[in-house]
Amino acid sequence: MTGQAGKWKALATMGTLMAILAFPAHAHHGWRWTTGGNIELTGVISEAKLGNPHGVLKVDVEGEEWTVEVGQPWRNERAGIGDGDLAPGVELKVSGEPSADPDAKLLKAERLWLDGNLHELYPERQ
Repeated sequence: MTGQAGKWKALATMGTLMAILAFPAHAHHGWRWTTGGNIELTGVISEAKLGNPHGVLKVDVEGEEWTVEVGQPWRNERAGIGDGDLAPGVELKVSGEPSADPDAKLLKAERLWLDGNLHELYPERQ
């Protein structure tokens, strides 16, 4: 493509790329937004949205609502977690890395305990 149309396409592509690169501060994929240390929470799931790019649970922890990111569907399945296991009303214990922003009440799960059974979402992480 040459001429004016080619220039506009190149500018649009560059603008899209710049927008994508500017967005990661709001996206919670990866681990950069966490503290790097682990904490444990025990609570009851009040809401569950499972799917890609990862599942999200709202968990009532002693009256405080925490958002807990769990794995993608394949990661949950590999850890032995079925679709109905992460549902409202289910009590769980979770270990993972909290947000670097302590007011966020956000945790990226590495391990879950359901009915006392350990499910390792990220077995390679210590």
